[in-house]
Amino acid sequence: MRNDRQKIAPAFLLVIALLGWFALITQLYLNISSKVNPLPETLTRYFSYFTIDTNLLVALCCSLILLMPNSVAGKFFSRQSTQTAIALYITIVGVVYNIILRQIWDPQGLQKIVDELLHLVIPLLFLLYWLIFVRKNELKWSNALAWMLYPFVYGIFVFCRGYVSGFYPYPFIDMSKLGMNKTIVNSIGFVFVFFAAGLLFIWLGKLLEKKKQA
Repeated sequence: MRNDRQKIAPAFLLVIALLGWFALITQLYLNISSKVNPLPETLTRYFSYFTIDTNLLVALCCSLILLMPNSVAGKFFSRQSTQTAIALYITIVGVVYNIILRQIWDPQGLQKIVDELLHLVIPLLFLLYWLIFVRKNELKWSNALAWMLYPFVYGIFVFCRGYVSGFYPYPFIDMSKLGMNKTIVNSIGFVFVFFAAGLLFIWLGKLLEKKKQA
């Protein structure tokens, strides 16, 4: 059974990588072709979205494991803790978008396809990949704290960038509209969400490993 999974895993990774790069490149094309902002601002805003950055992590992870598994980057993305962290991040992307953000806009045409890939299809596929193919016997409870680094650095960047430019990628962290107090409360809330979700992933991973050994 384990050998069968190992044979299927590369195909699973390939599908996720191809869908990921297609969605990311197409989204960038749509942003640039809209000509709403100058190119430097368009590029900066593109990488200001947690959705884009996290889908980029997913695409890189799948691609490097497939193409360069023995490289430094390939070994890093092959780690259980790294793949679990990425599964955590992309799952939060899917959950937050579909619960909070989906109803605030109605994309059409190609944008609709890209939107579904970035916020629904890829999160589900990578979560399934993690559940089925990724070993979890090396996960530690302390990993949950280390996994906070990525969202913490992202948050610092977004708030510094927003303070200077006035652009905030998501309405629930828009300090210009919500004010500092409300934004801080929302940010603290997301800190707890990330940490609690990280603990949940570790618990689930340990549970799945116990069932394998039973």
